[in-house]
Amino acid sequence: MKEADWLSAREALDRLGVRPQTLYAYVSRGLVSAEADPAEPRRSRYKRSDIARLAKRKARGRKAAAVAADAIAWGEPVLDSAITSVSGGRLFYRGRDAAILAETETFEAVARLLRGGGGAPAPRVRRFQPPQGESVRLRLMTTLAARTARDPPALGREGRDLADEAASLLDTVADAVCGHVGEGPIHRRLGWAWGCGAGGMDLIRRSLVLLADHELNASTFAARVAASTGASLSACVLAGLATLTGPLHGGMAAEVDGLAAEARRVGPREAMAARLIHWRPTPGFGHPLYPDGDPRARALLRAFQAPADMQALREAVDASTGQRDNIDFALVALSRNLGLPPDAPFALFAVARSAGWLAHALEQARDGALIRPRARYVGPAPEI
Repeated sequence: MKEADWLSAREALDRLGVRPQTLYAYVSRGLVSAEADPAEPRRSRYKRSDIARLAKRKARGRKAAAVAADAIAWGEPVLDSAITSVSGGRLFYRGRDAAILAETETFEAVARLLRGGGGAPAPRVRRFQPPQGESVRLRLMTTLAARTARDPPALGREGRDLADEAASLLDTVADAVCGHVGEGPIHRRLGWAWGCGAGGMDLIRRSLVLLADHELNASTFAARVAASTGASLSACVLAGLATLTGPLHGGMAAEVDGLAAEARRVGPREAMAARLIHWRPTPGFGHPLYPDGDPRARALLRAFQAPADMQALREAVDASTGQRDNIDFALVALSRNLGLPPDAPFALFAVARSAGWLAHALEQARDGALIRPRARYVGPAPEI
């Protein structure tokens, strides 16, 4: 090993803040590697990485369990990622502002950026007609389940092969939403399926870019857990999609729709007053990561005129709670503006976030570590 990999006894003691006897105990227990110092054989030197690990553990001390528990809900970061960051109230994809990317970039280009592909277009492969189903969710679930049943595991495969498969999976997801195999940019294919003109297609493009990834949200974590087992990329996307269906995630648009309908029925201020009296949440508003407002909603809503009733709802919520609209509100407003089907917000979310799930699955596959957190048992005492 290099000289820089080792510390003297004095350096090790200073970094750990312990007495020599404790350092010797760490060595005897196998926690720290030691060897004779080549320059002074009667003295020992200690492995730098072992000392750093122990110093970190000591600094956390008894707070480690609390840190781990807090990490589950909007708390401490739990793993390293080079894909997406939220900083200063802005969203960045590999260091590039997502709101700025949404002005000009295609969804496919942003998906390649998230994968670390450097912008090189992936080759197209032969695709099959998606199974027919009465709803977008059914088509998506059926399509991905079929691919999961036949796709090989990601474990041990070459990176370019996986990147090509990721590109084909994005097309598969888009085909399932549209109900047929299509060609051309995904935002146009969705627009054609929903009867949009050029302006509507551009709004769809913007929304796909803004929704493509959002750090380690619930569905992305599910996708990474699946990837950590070596599962196929299609299985990772299916894991993400299953998590997205929850009402507190991709299903939030239905809650926003319900609030908007309530506001139309009784008036926006009256609807908010009733919610405040009963401590009911306000779906579509507020976000723990963006106390000053969701930049994705801001970027999307400035590209079109929200329906008058939804604009009135925004004003009523701001006046009564000070909360700003988030991306769920913006998606519902967009769907209303373009006359899209009721399930369009979920469909847009699913297509867009598939890019992020795939990027995270590829990153996790490269990492190679199994994600296996521990539980704090609080049930009945074990039988003796």
